[in-house]
Amino acid sequence: MAKKDYYEVLGVEKTASADEIKRAYKKMAIQYHPDRNPGDKEAETKFKEAAEAYDVLRDPDKRQRYDQFGPDAFNGSGSYGGQGMDMNDIFSMFGDIFGGFGGFGGFGGESRRNLKYKGQDQRFKVELTLKEIVNGTTKKFKLKKHVQCSHCHGSGSSDGKETTCPTCNGTGYVIRQQQSFFGTMRSQSPCPSCHGEGKIIKNKCQHCMGEGIEMGEEIVEVNFPAGMVEGMVLNVPGKGGAGRRNGENGDLQIIIKEVKDNELIRDGNDLIYNLMISVPQAILGGQIQVPTVEGKTTITIQPGTQPDTLLRLKGKGIPEVQGYNKGTRGDEIIKVSIYIPESLNREEKEMIQSIQNSDNFIPTDSIKEKLKRKFRSYFN
Repeated sequence: MAKKDYYEVLGVEKTASADEIKRAYKKMAIQYHPDRNPGDKEAETKFKEAAEAYDVLRDPDKRQRYDQFGPDAFNGSGSYGGQGMDMNDIFSMFGDIFGGFGGFGGFGGESRRNLKYKGQDQRFKVELTLKEIVNGTTKKFKLKKHVQCSHCHGSGSSDGKETTCPTCNGTGYVIRQQQSFFGTMRSQSPCPSCHGEGKIIKNKCQHCMGEGIEMGEEIVEVNFPAGMVEGMVLNVPGKGGAGRRNGENGDLQIIIKEVKDNELIRDGNDLIYNLMISVPQAILGGQIQVPTVEGKTTITIQPGTQPDTLLRLKGKGIPEVQGYNKGTRGDEIIKVSIYIPESLNREEKEMIQSIQNSDNFIPTDSIKEKLKRKFRSYFN
């Protein structure tokens, strides 16, 4: 599934709205649901594929990453690629469409875990210099966020005790049945007494009022891989706010902002440096130093170098951040400009006048034609 087009799986355009994506998934979920296709492995596969595609495209952040990097956006993250979803996850999503947790038959009910609250995601911007982007870097941040309550250790209970919910018998959900044109449908919904937790706290912690969390600070160390791009969101799982009552931590989402370099300009994974040389340097050639991310390096200017000549330093650009070419660096492209003085003193004028009619300073017809072709190429 990792290499399939999620939009194609759901049969929608890449510009589809959230409602269109939801309707498309609902249609496929009904069509390929295992209860309607017992023993049909192909239908079961399509059901899972639709759920995987919907799980990505319904989430704005996941969808943005998928649109930018395709299925490779989630490789190595423990999600997708056919490995990150089980049938309980799928039926949970299917249930979201219809307002319950199950749907058809008895799927998802008996094995459903009690509700675990998830903490808040934290989101902020981080500025990276060009050197940090090329080489990758590690930074530490002090975050203000919800942390586990120091008095009840996250349980929300003052005495550490909790009882099984008598309404749902600890399952966290209640089941209802109703007749439809599909037959008898069973659906699950959170227990109204324990709100899906399966447990009830009688003696709440007075410090956190039974929530199990309090405001605090944490030092978080984040690794930024080489090659990151302006506006990219780096997701750090589990480093967001603590979940209520020992629930799951939220995620840390870091938006990348590039600090403009004083000399090098980014163009995709290439770097551009505008080099200005003098007329004598262009005519005679020579050695000259130019900046790179690693420091100064010496290049050779060939005699007779023309304006707008492009010189290329292979592998001196920015690494590919992910995908098949991950780690492969772009190039540094040096664009040569030639400085023409705006004013000359008397001696300089006399020197130029003495050579202006020399044969080597008069362009030949072949050179003129070459310049014409170059000029035309700008407009074709």
